[in-house]
Amino acid sequence: MSAPTTTTAAAVREQARQIFLHALDESSIERGIARNLHYQRGILQVGEDLFDFSRYSKIFVVSLGKGAHASLEALMARLGAGAGVTGIVCAPTLPTAQVAGFRYFEGGHPMPNHESVRAAYAILKSLEALKEDALVIYLISGGGSAIVERPISDEIAFEDLVATYRALVHSGAPIAQINAVRKHLSAVKGGRLALAAAPAQQVSILISDVPDNALDSLASGPTMPDSSTVEQCYEIAERYHLLPQLPEPVRHLFATRALEETPKHDDPLFARARWWPILSNVTAQKAAAVYASQQGFRVEIDNSCDDWDYRKAADYLLERVRRMKAEGGKVCLISGGEVTVTVDASPGAGGRNQQFALYCAQRIAGENMTVVSAGTDGIDGNSPAAGAVVDGTTLSRAQELGLDAEAALKAFDAYPFFDRLGDAIMTGYTGTNVRDIRALLAW
Repeated sequence: MSAPTTTTAAAVREQARQIFLHALDESSIERGIARNLHYQRGILQVGEDLFDFSRYSKIFVVSLGKGAHASLEALMARLGAGAGVTGIVCAPTLPTAQVAGFRYFEGGHPMPNHESVRAAYAILKSLEALKEDALVIYLISGGGSAIVERPISDEIAFEDLVATYRALVHSGAPIAQINAVRKHLSAVKGGRLALAAAPAQQVSILISDVPDNALDSLASGPTMPDSSTVEQCYEIAERYHLLPQLPEPVRHLFATRALEETPKHDDPLFARARWWPILSNVTAQKAAAVYASQQGFRVEIDNSCDDWDYRKAADYLLERVRRMKAEGGKVCLISGGEVTVTVDASPGAGGRNQQFALYCAQRIAGENMTVVSAGTDGIDGNSPAAGAVVDGTTLSRAQELGLDAEAALKAFDAYPFFDRLGDAIMTGYTGTNVRDIRALLAW
């Protein structure tokens, strides 16, 4: 196999970068809403559903999550100023300009803050006041679990809430199990916002940072039927020895088995509720595949390594793309979702995408292969980069600059390595998140 020339390698690195940037562009909240929401003559179309605004006494919008501001702006761009909607917005930051008729809260992330609780109280109070002839439009994006939160019991103080979050995060339980417990300790999660708004008409517009088969985990599913149960919560608490770590009011709920069940699929309250995922990782995957195909690559998509350890995922995907290459021609393998990285107590600057890319760089040295891995939220781990791009020349170019790839990998310090090479992908915070995209190219 001939080694890649510097010129060709640089050209393919740029193609790989553009594959990700195109996927990112097509995954923007504005584009997602423009594709899926239409408003004309007082009728809002969301997916296949039609909502005649003239039939409702009140139209109330709840926008929550990291993409709350972009979602509301995109919605209002469709509706126009005369639509007569009001509502509440809760995001980790405040906008530069506010929409008239909306109340704003600056919720905490990744831990809830006092504004998270105040926002939840305001949302619940507003929803509970709605009548059957009202319409609620929810705009839900990732991060909502912490950004809007209220304990299920007034006996649980704010400090208890934060201590519970911390205990769950450090328990070693998978995120799905952490969310199951959080849902049953929350007045807003696991369908309880929908419960508060019933019997009003409800429609949820979802910008998803979770797998498509687990939409009720997006922002811990505040408007959706909950697939987890109280019995599972008790089992999780026992398996991960949670009770000694929990504050007394929360521990008491578990010890006395006093958790209340969340609304399920057969609950009548969901008869007037609809959910439309308008953006997800699949959106980004398809956009990346289309762009790569236009560049002359034969494209396949493989998501089987979602939530795998980054090394296992990299080995699997590299072997897959090598098999594709053996069949001839230029090939591109698209992979969505997230890989996992377990870091030590004092990591450097980087994230799962750059760790994945740097590991790949060591395994494709000298080959005509290129790998890009980046997050659609624009921030990879504790670095300012979204991710990175590598190829068969990465190690040799790094050695010329005196950079040690293995040392950077072991120290979880990939960002300075890629920053020096000029191969870090810098987008800034994008205001959306539909998980990560990886593209592996061979030619």
